Amino acid sequence: MLESYQCPAAGEIVEHEIEIKRSRFITLIGRATTEEEARALIDAARDRFPDARHHCSAYIYHVDGSNPVERSSDDGEPSGTAGKPMLDVLKGSGLLDICAVVVRYFGGIKLGAGGLVHAYGGAVSETMEQVEPVTRALRELYTVEVSHAEAGRLEAELRNRGVDMVDTAYGQAVTFTVSVEPGGKEELAATLAALTQGEAEPKEAGTAWVELSGR
Repeated sequence: MLESYQCPAAGEIVEHEIEIKRSRFITLIGRATTEEEARALIDAARDRFPDARHHCSAYIYHVDGSNPVERSSDDGEPSGTAGKPMLDVLKGSGLLDICAVVVRYFGGIKLGAGGLVHAYGGAVSETMEQVEPVTRALRELYTVEVSHAEAGRLEAELRNRGVDMVDTAYGQAVTFTVSVEPGGKEELAATLAALTQGEAEPKEAGTAWVELSGR
């Protein structure tokens, strides 16, 4: 089972434009973790460039326990000349949860099948150079309950030891939700015991995909 992969940063759209024989190719690349998110990115491109001749697209997203979903659309261009070369570039990048849309304003000069493949693939390839990937990893989650007086110190100590802090809840006590690599419970328990004189211990809270920072 896949335990980590790279994808575009959430909430960021990378945009790049090229011109080939008077046709404008505007590429938009962003994160899409579901079919709905991919469709939303594609629809946003249509709304932003309503007068363009074509809005071609390709996307790949991760599915737990299954193969990635891959889709592409030529959107009126000759079959196989737009969506497929775009998808090929995305697959070659190794990234998942990624969607690319290439908006074409026709310049009056036909490019031919080979020219279109080169144009659409090249447009995505150039834009991919500007995408800064982040890593998502499958992590075990644990909750840790500590007093308000100890919370700040413990959080700083855990961060210094590379423990990822996922959430903090404040009540009568402070409850941290932390994530560790699969199989890391014993090490976490030992760290907590050393830092709190045995007062805090981790409680299992399931698993989740976590975006790793600074790695």
